[in-house]
Amino acid sequence: MQINDSIIEEMILFRRWMHKHPELSEREAKTAEKVHQILSENNIEHTCNIGGHGIVAIIRGAKPGKTVAAKTDMDALPIQEQTGLEFSSQNEGVMHACGHDANTAILLGTAIALKNMESELQGNVKFFFEPAEETVGGGQLMVEEGCMETPKVENIIGLHVMPYLDSGKIEVKKGCLNAATNEVEIFVTGIGGHAAEPEKCVDPIVVISYIISALQTFVSRNTAPTDSAVLTFGCLRSGEKGNVIPDTASAKGTLRTLNPKQREAAKERIKMIAENIALGFGANARVNFLDSYDALINDSEMIDLIVKTASERWGGSAVVLKESPSMGAEDFSYYTKNARGAYFHIGCKTPGGKNTYNLHTGKFVLDEDSIRFGIEIQVMVLLKLLE
Repeated sequence: MQINDSIIEEMILFRRWMHKHPELSEREAKTAEKVHQILSENNIEHTCNIGGHGIVAIIRGAKPGKTVAAKTDMDALPIQEQTGLEFSSQNEGVMHACGHDANTAILLGTAIALKNMESELQGNVKFFFEPAEETVGGGQLMVEEGCMETPKVENIIGLHVMPYLDSGKIEVKKGCLNAATNEVEIFVTGIGGHAAEPEKCVDPIVVISYIISALQTFVSRNTAPTDSAVLTFGCLRSGEKGNVIPDTASAKGTLRTLNPKQREAAKERIKMIAENIALGFGANARVNFLDSYDALINDSEMIDLIVKTASERWGGSAVVLKESPSMGAEDFSYYTKNARGAYFHIGCKTPGGKNTYNLHTGKFVLDEDSIRFGIEIQVMVLLKLLE
């Protein structure tokens, strides 16, 4: 399938506009307005302000059939851009460092291309332009507001650009693709006092230090070698002055696991270790867990369909099979609670290019040829799902 060049050119210009005007999670007002404008210009039915600044668009095929969907994400990150691009961010300290500008352009181009085929479609296609993927989980908010219903979605796909893959390549994985996430908070209460009289105190900084050190063995000694888990603490707070032992200390971190049983066992073990170490020092520890994204589990049959579609169009060498799950998070799992779904990656590295910067860095750049590839593969897969 060949997508009209005019659509590609328009989407590249849109992506550059979006890159130049990035907006943080829950603040995507101008981005949503621009998407609304382009959808309106192409006479694509849509509803705004879903789950915040989210948009749900739909193309209703002329012939009756099932309903399928695709999703993207619109928010940027609090990162200072360092690319030197002509269309670099004009919003100080904010950048599309995760490629959501390209992801959005790809879905928007997909919608326009399928709108041109409306009279031939057997069934409906929904398009979810999601806010706040990087923070509160815009996917959950949109699902709660009914994006998967009326008409009910039976299959959904999503894609994300990846800088370690050349443009023109697709990466897929059956089963678990992304880990479940939990925010972890540990609060220790001791007895404060003068730093010169530690024997009269229960130092919460010492206690929480022991807790964090002990929890570093959680993965190596409490997780089966055949499983994967990550526990990282990125925030530690206590005290105001160097000569005062404070009353309290706290730590915040993230727990990543690959299946529900492992997730619950990990939470129980972390709580047990923290509370009992604190008791041993004469202190008290309280552990809170905030459930975030569930593990992203791909439907195997849908992955087979995506592989077949890509291989028929570009050859088997275009398909890369991902061996291990990513411990990163993705809120696509909210959409797959009541529908079969598959999420995959497409390359955005310039073939032969030497300088590759990771997602979530100020120097991340992408090959805009990935936009054409993304639109083509997404259109083809959605058409296959409607058959």
